[in-house]
Amino acid sequence: MDFAQAVYDRRSVLGWSTAELARRAGLSEEDVEAIEESGVEPTPELVERLATALEAGPDPAPRR
Repeated sequence: MDFAQAVYDRRSVLGWSTAELARRAGLSEEDVEAIEESGVEPTPELVERLATALEAGPDPAPRR
């Protein structure tokens, strides 16, 4: 699963709009849409901000 899909899936599970995720992550709604739609390569800071906002760890891979 790529980063963009993981962000979209987690946001959907939480029932949040892109605006809500943007507010919680300190980003613009346009930034969130760009991440989800175009698969923008995330910086470590962006991964951390989104993981915190989405109440998830920074690694979306399943744990063994």
